[in-house]
Amino acid sequence: MAEKYIIRVTAGPDYDLDQHVVVPVNSHEPVKIGSDLIDAELNVRVQNYHGLPRNSPITSPYFSLEPHATNKDQYSIAIRFTPKKPSRNSRSKASSTDPSRSSSSSRRSENPSSSGSSTPITSEDSDEELVNGISGEDLQFGNDFDHPIRDRLPPGFSYAMNIVKWWIDPGLDGDAYADQPYLYGPALSSFNAIHVGQGEINPERGGLWFEEGGDENGLKEREDLGAPVTAKDRMKWALKPSNKNRWIFQYGKTYCLDFFNPYLDFNEFSLRLPGFTLPIMKYWDGQSLRSKPKRSHTLRYVLRNRSTNDTYLVIMFTLHLKEDVNEDGSLKPAALEAIGQKRERVKEAKETSKDEDYQEARKQFEKLDVSEEVRRSKTDDDVD
Repeated sequence: MAEKYIIRVTAGPDYDLDQHVVVPVNSHEPVKIGSDLIDAELNVRVQNYHGLPRNSPITSPYFSLEPHATNKDQYSIAIRFTPKKPSRNSRSKASSTDPSRSSSSSRRSENPSSSGSSTPITSEDSDEELVNGISGEDLQFGNDFDHPIRDRLPPGFSYAMNIVKWWIDPGLDGDAYADQPYLYGPALSSFNAIHVGQGEINPERGGLWFEEGGDENGLKEREDLGAPVTAKDRMKWALKPSNKNRWIFQYGKTYCLDFFNPYLDFNEFSLRLPGFTLPIMKYWDGQSLRSKPKRSHTLRYVLRNRSTNDTYLVIMFTLHLKEDVNEDGSLKPAALEAIGQKRERVKEAKETSKDEDYQEARKQFEKLDVSEEVRRSKTDDDVD
């Protein structure tokens, strides 16, 4: 079945495919992506690549360097990004907050005289003063889908997931059986390399290149936080909530992240775990056993905020039927129609999510016993 498809990688600041650009896989030139929340550069490298754009390099010098040569890594998603402070009129005013500080702010707002000022200090103003970035608890990276896949999960899926969480990333959390399945992990423990600083763009090393650590200031920041020097120890350290909360991805500061492993083979479309190999072509994007193959399938990687649900970066690995692709690598009408249908599903999923949030808020409001508060308020008015 795999021979009928060809892969194409796109990326954008959110789920809107109209905002995505094609990523030249294995090119040393990063793709630039920007939004109100982030400025990012991206390199995607895939070993034995035979996808779009046509005539793309089959490999990258990156894979001949350590530790990737020894690991036999099959792909890499390298990101250099600078988070931006959300504006006041954005959907989320703050990307992360300290609960203890928030409660303290609320208490001050209830008692203006304690601030020593005639102007009350609101929790909103205080939060904006205290928040200067995205906490390590909130920045997440992982996969999600806009439609259910529970009926098409392969035999042995639970076993495979246990291997992934035990062997690869214990910080992963998700629900593959939900209406909108997801599998996210804290970026701080999910990325194989985190570099606090600019890193470099080196064509001889495949483009964005950096190792665990940081520049001079970045190394000092990591040391002050108690973050270990090596990637393996940092990933283990980041599993503790207290450590994740101490780490802040500061607004206006640049960070480099690299996600790589030898487990997902995009050439053979298989997941190779220790002692377990799963052909994923039949199940990619809920494909399963269909009498009529889908025109396209997607695997989506997302960089997001757990607390605010803000989306920073979306990377799409899409399989298209070869018959739907022109010789120049552009998509034929049938493929574009399939993308349009997928776009509508994403829109519907978002609207459903908004409605669910509203219904949940309404349920919580209905549980509140406001009669006592109303009675007290009326009594106070009568006394006055």
